[in-house]
Amino acid sequence: MKDWRWPLVVVFVAGLAFLAVHQTCRFLREGPGAAVRDAADAVGTIAERFHTGRITTTFTAALPRLQPGGATLELAAYEAVETFRRTDERAAFFDLLPLGANVSEIRVPVTYRYHVRFDDPWHLEVRGRVCLVRAPRLRPTLPPAIHTDRMEKQGERGWLRFDLEEQMDELEKSITPTLITRAGDPRTVGLASCARPAGSGWRSSSGTGCCARTSGGATGSPRSR
Repeated sequence: MKDWRWPLVVVFVAGLAFLAVHQTCRFLREGPGAAVRDAADAVGTIAERFHTGRITTTFTAALPRLQPGGATLELAAYEAVETFRRTDERAAFFDLLPLGANVSEIRVPVTYRYHVRFDDPWHLEVRGRVCLVRAPRLRPTLPPAIHTDRMEKQGERGWLRFDLEEQMDELEKSITPTLITRAGDPRTVGLASCARPAGSGWRSSSGTGCCARTSGGATGSPRSR
């Protein structure tokens, strides 16, 4: 009976020894990495506690600059969505190697406003119970109002071009000068002359001014949007 017990004891001891060696090797293999990860997590947690962030937005208002011209009367205003697009194609080696084309596009709503000046000549004519007022020419209120909160930009870069951002910035800078020129265009002024309330009695005169017809010797002040 004693002869078969000793082999069992040896096998049991060998199994314990194998488990001990296996656990030791596993600890030596994974222990340093886990310790490093734990230490990194601890350092990150401590760093986050000492890390703070602050985003500051400031608005600085300069001293106002008064524009000459006296009092004005705004008569018309309308909004239009303007699209600005610029395409720039480049090539190298005497146009033998095309570098692609950059395409920049900006869409932005713009409000055009038009007014008349009180210090310009006004012509009044009374015919019985009708007073005919011939106002001076419409003038654009400059610069037109750009609604940047609804501005949309999109661009397409050429396959060997790296200046799309610069082209987009140049296109954006050209918006205000272009709109100033457009606001004074006779066709745009003609649209403003037609922007008036229906049945108000106001009509354009020679495409540049406004006429008011009221009965009882009174005059109106139209304002259409």
